[in-house]
Amino acid sequence: MGTWDTGHFDNDAAVDFSADLDEVTVEQRTEIVRAALLRAIGTGEEDGAGGPSDSGDSGDGGDGAGGPLDGDVGAAAVAAAALVAAQCPGGPSTESVYGPEEPLPRLPEELRALALLALDRVSVAGSEVRDRWVRADGEDGAWHHGIAELRRALTAATEGRPGAVQGVPGQ
Repeated sequence: MGTWDTGHFDNDAAVDFSADLDEVTVEQRTEIVRAALLRAIGTGEEDGAGGPSDSGDSGDGGDGAGGPLDGDVGAAAVAAAALVAAQCPGGPSTESVYGPEEPLPRLPEELRALALLALDRVSVAGSEVRDRWVRADGEDGAWHHGIAELRRALTAATEGRPGAVQGVPGQ
């Protein structure tokens, strides 16, 4: 996976994901976002287009039991989670020249919980995306801060408190 910066769309897998969104009707975009999240969680079906089944694993983004997450699956899930988080109250912007050009529909609120689960899977040791960023930028680099920003927006929206994160003092 080619990566050129720490943004959620600054890698080949996220660009491919964005292109997939731009190539379908507005009605189909929600399902593409959902599928990217489910693949990372390990409950989605692989489409065979350069995903984990091409790397010899079980096609769930890992080992079938929550094992190492394929880098492309993880990167697409981060991009999908960013799109979901952007629609949360106070969510971070997804402005990027590499993100989708076509507008998204209002995404269902149930995708927020899936996005959090996908980010959990992307953030654990053994995830190719996370491990790559730890080697490049350490445990407290810009990529990790971006993931934390997505998690804050999604958690606050899931709990119904814009801007507040459970267990954070002063919130």
